[in-house]
Amino acid sequence: MTVTSKTVDGITTILICRPEVRNAVDPKTARALFDAFIAFEQDGEARVAVLAGEGGFFCAGFDLNSAGSGAADDWIAGLDIPDGWCDPISDPLPGPMGPSRLMLKKPVIAAIEGPAVAGGLELAAWCDLRVMAKGAVAGVYCRRWGVPLIDGGTVRLPRILGQGRANDLILTGRGVGPEEAQAMGLADRICAKGEALRAAQDLAADLARFPQACMLADHLSARLAPADLAAGLRREWFSKAAFGAEGREGAARFAGGKGRAGDFSDI
Repeated sequence: MTVTSKTVDGITTILICRPEVRNAVDPKTARALFDAFIAFEQDGEARVAVLAGEGGFFCAGFDLNSAGSGAADDWIAGLDIPDGWCDPISDPLPGPMGPSRLMLKKPVIAAIEGPAVAGGLELAAWCDLRVMAKGAVAGVYCRRWGVPLIDGGTVRLPRILGQGRANDLILTGRGVGPEEAQAMGLADRICAKGEALRAAQDLAADLARFPQACMLADHLSARLAPADLAAGLRREWFSKAAFGAEGREGAARFAGGKGRAGDFSDI
């Protein structure tokens, strides 16, 4: 299984289980993540979710080996957004990374160890709160390969960080550690290395004990209106064409061994 989900005392922990590729998401994993979060939303006993990765890695983005070989083509081709789509709450659609087009009524907390980069950063931005461990790194590493942000990164990062700081990450692709991530508003909590999952689950337990109707009403009101989110995601999806122009070749270079571990010097 590439994704596991377990609910204990109202806290649903969803794990990406591909540590051999730093929890990069291939089409099978994307579908499993989407299904896991739909199940969480529909579970009357579940109040808060925690998203984490196995093996000390949050998520290194979309699996570029899959993208570069063409193995993900059918998955991507099936993700076009229908004309008139305007309600990501009652009309859920999968995104390339899985749940990135969902607007859940319940909160989700990212437990970040190691890389949260490229599409992995977009998954972290999709979450409502982010706990980041020492030694973790966040960045738009797909900038190296001509792979665009198509999982809500261009919609959510400016709202979380402000336009200027979002521009810094989106345009340069540079990585930021926990302290800088917290200073710019990306990380909500910092913890010791190896403690992100526990810290995120503790935070989830704090949220789960509150009166839920009030908390969830405030949570929804504080976010983009569903129609505005849908419009932003539709606009962003036009960038998919850039993958065909540049991204497939870049993904193939990555698969061939270029630019690993955030190295921008030889791409």
